[in-house]
Amino acid sequence: MLDTFKALADNTRLRLVGVLSKGEFTVQELTAVLAMGQSRVSRHLKILSDVGILSVKRQGTWAYYRLKGDNVFFLDIWPAMESLLDGLVQRRQDLERVSEILESRRRRSLEFFDRHARQWDDFSRNLLSVPSYLEALLNEIPLCRMIVEVGVGTGNVLSALSHKAPRIVGVDHSPAMLDEARSRVSQDGLAGVAFRLGEMSHLPVGDNEVDCLLLNMVLHHAAQPERVFQEACRILVPGGRLVIADLQRHDQDWVREKLADQWLGFERTELEGWLAGAGFSCVRFVSVSGAGGQQDVFILAADNIEKSQVSNLPNKER
Repeated sequence: MLDTFKALADNTRLRLVGVLSKGEFTVQELTAVLAMGQSRVSRHLKILSDVGILSVKRQGTWAYYRLKGDNVFFLDIWPAMESLLDGLVQRRQDLERVSEILESRRRRSLEFFDRHARQWDDFSRNLLSVPSYLEALLNEIPLCRMIVEVGVGTGNVLSALSHKAPRIVGVDHSPAMLDEARSRVSQDGLAGVAFRLGEMSHLPVGDNEVDCLLLNMVLHHAAQPERVFQEACRILVPGGRLVIADLQRHDQDWVREKLADQWLGFERTELEGWLAGAGFSCVRFVSVSGAGGQQDVFILAADNIEKSQVSNLPNKER
């Protein structure tokens, strides 16, 4: 307990805690938020990490700090402490810079997909090969009334989804991608498919409106993956199904530049932590192993088990 109080008894470290309550950030991003040198910020991060207030997630050559350590005492006092952070002199400035970083992540992804929309299917397939997983993905999608696919891209799975629900909504943040998807739907003669422009962290869908939400190879582009799970809980009906296909954790740093990936895949434990924090129960996790240089993929299915508001970071085990 004393070590925790000592670690928190510093204005800069309190600012870091407040910033990291809004997401996961690299040292470089944190230096930009606090407008301090890297060595100074790194020293404060080490102090907070040593007492278990923070933890580090390695992603290739990058390291993301997050407010999810193993300090039980800090987790107990956090709810009361969080409400007092607005009293810090630099709080508004810190939050403005956090917003700028998250917007920069979002813009980078948007510009990339707008630029490559027309050749995206061939482009992505040639650069990052993955095993065939469509059958395993469809097995987790129930017959239902309404499906929303987030990050619909060129719409290459809409035809298969049309056999699962009479109403499908494709959401994407790239207007160019939506144009490609509309052309595909027109060519295939699909009925009951609509498109909406929107972000996966702010979906253009009402509360409790959707039976099944699909995230097919898009979560690794999210600026804040945890926020995506919270938004999924909002739009799904009680008992609704969330289905995710994405990359398992890998070390191919080049995808950040070549494919605008924000994250180098995911581990099952971190996904289950986000799910629990947002009100989901993971019902299935299927690994699809790649061969001959292909990246491993996972298929995850989770059910919405509660609609009550779930507290934000840091997340305790529930």
